[in-house]
Amino acid sequence: MVIRLLLRAGLRGPAVGAPCRPLSGGAGPGQYLQRSIVPTMHYQDSLPRLPIPKLEDTMRRYLSAQKPLLDDSQFRKTEQFCKSFESGIGKELHEQLVAQDKQNKHTSYISGPWFDMYLTARDSIVLNFNPFMAFNNDPKSEYNDQLIRATNMTVSALRFLKTLRADLLEPEVFHLNPAKSDTDTFKKLIRYVPSSLSWYGAYMVNAYPLDMSQYFRLFNSTRVPKPSRDELVTDDKARHLLVLRKGHFYVFDVLDQEGNILSAPEIQAHLKFILSDNSPAPEFPLSYLTSENRDVWAELRQKLLSAGNDAALRKVDSAVFCLCLDDARMTDLVHLSHNMLHGDGTNRWFDKSFNLILAADGTAAVNFEHAWGDGVAVLRFFNEVFKDSTQKPAITPQSQPARTDSASAVQKLNFQLNDTLKTGISSAKKKFEATMKTLTIDCIQFQRGGKEFLKQQKLSPDSVAQLAFQMAFLRQYGQTVATYESCSTAAFKHGRTETIRPASIFTKRCAEAFVKAPAKHSTAELQQMLAECSKYHNQLTKEAAMGQGFDRHLFALRCLAAARDTSLPELYQDPAYKQINHNILSTSTLASPAVNLGGFAPVVPDGFGVGYAVHDNWIGCNVSSYPSRNAREFLHCVQKALEDIFDALEGKAIKT
Repeated sequence: MVIRLLLRAGLRGPAVGAPCRPLSGGAGPGQYLQRSIVPTMHYQDSLPRLPIPKLEDTMRRYLSAQKPLLDDSQFRKTEQFCKSFESGIGKELHEQLVAQDKQNKHTSYISGPWFDMYLTARDSIVLNFNPFMAFNNDPKSEYNDQLIRATNMTVSALRFLKTLRADLLEPEVFHLNPAKSDTDTFKKLIRYVPSSLSWYGAYMVNAYPLDMSQYFRLFNSTRVPKPSRDELVTDDKARHLLVLRKGHFYVFDVLDQEGNILSAPEIQAHLKFILSDNSPAPEFPLSYLTSENRDVWAELRQKLLSAGNDAALRKVDSAVFCLCLDDARMTDLVHLSHNMLHGDGTNRWFDKSFNLILAADGTAAVNFEHAWGDGVAVLRFFNEVFKDSTQKPAITPQSQPARTDSASAVQKLNFQLNDTLKTGISSAKKKFEATMKTLTIDCIQFQRGGKEFLKQQKLSPDSVAQLAFQMAFLRQYGQTVATYESCSTAAFKHGRTETIRPASIFTKRCAEAFVKAPAKHSTAELQQMLAECSKYHNQLTKEAAMGQGFDRHLFALRCLAAARDTSLPELYQDPAYKQINHNILSTSTLASPAVNLGGFAPVVPDGFGVGYAVHDNWIGCNVSSYPSRNAREFLHCVQKALEDIFDALEGKAIKT
């Protein structure tokens, strides 16, 4: 069960940020994004704890999700496993989990197991874990020059860092009634409420502060490969930026000794200096190692340290973030997706908390490592950087780089490579290239309508997109399969994610009506089925956002069972359990005016990775697959499904 891009329905997208306020005191101009009157972490101490669902509720939800995937005989067996689990070993494990949770009130019951799940995984993090999000272009076309945009985005990212660390970043809050809670009056009041009670004050005006515990890992952080279990490392004292270009590594300070951001013309000058370096690409690009199996990479990293590369690796690990300056220009959305998801392997350090990538034409994206956190933190950063760099750019196309000695300020890192390391890099390169050749990505934009039309029909836009995927897979392969949709549980302290299971008895019945026998049903009957799908999907979404799914609970119980010396309970050995966790359709949506598109690889070899967004008047879908599935054909089926749904909603006959 690999988590992908998130930020879903119940918490549908963080605010892009408050208007900038003038700073008083010693803060220099342009050093901060905003000055929140409510401290950034004001709500953190009083956030509610992630609930552990009742065992009987988990079993009921699990069986409901299994129903559309199993025949009657299989379902009866699974039902028996659930009954014996609930009254036997499951009850015992649940009591153990509840007892542990009571002893660890500072965190959530899922936080530890979830970190372990990511950090003990030995597969390459490329494709298996790291997703990407691509920025929309700067609305002012002349600002999309690579050097100008790289400078502006770097400065905006540093402003975010400074604002966050100064406790001046607006707290992340989901406002159900912004007219009451997203006001200066409310903020002036709530800042005087003690942190231990502040969440309750927000709750009284229908505002829900979100967990921000992951934010500190955004900067100066990396995932370090270790045997059996990797480690997350953060060094917030480091002041330098890591820049990759043509497989070469450069570092220069972007913060001075007082912690102030270097002037934008200086940053521009140093980046221009790096872009003017005409050195040929290294014969053995070190970056390939971050795409290796984690145990292989851990062993090679030890050899790198032994060969005298300790100082250089420390510079890479501790850098504020990694800026990747690519030489390629993006030809279309498919090219963009491949480049931002994996690239050619030479110009990314996939272990960094995030890589900010700038193509030669100024197309920009973030590729992020997933163990340290989820989409809430990354999307907030993404939105703020887009807003700041486009509305308050640090430099203009007319700006001149500072006259400074970049040759002294910019350090090019050199790595000592022996024959063993060279062989390791060559092997990693071969594996990387062979794997990337197997990945197909394709996308569509359905232009007939989107959120506005669907809401007029009183339907959840997300439920319609998810139903379209069910209909498409049924049309293409003739079956209903395990489907995963990620939902944030950031409304709770140290919440991570929960799973929405979009494949239901309702979507199965509706999909079969549309795909197999549309002529047998009137448009009124089809519309009724669409309404039932929407209602049930909304229920699942609400439950997941409130920590009331079944996946995380069963996962935590399984971790406790695995820690015992006995065999796993029968429930976990049931083929149906394995099947529902083999997510052939792995889906995730993003709602943000800053995002052009996002994407990720399938989580299983015979699956699809489906990144999608329902906009006001169109629906976008970005799909990846390996050779056993056909992404283009799937997208044709998605297009047909959406056409059929819109026809039915408009009272038209479904074309066969």
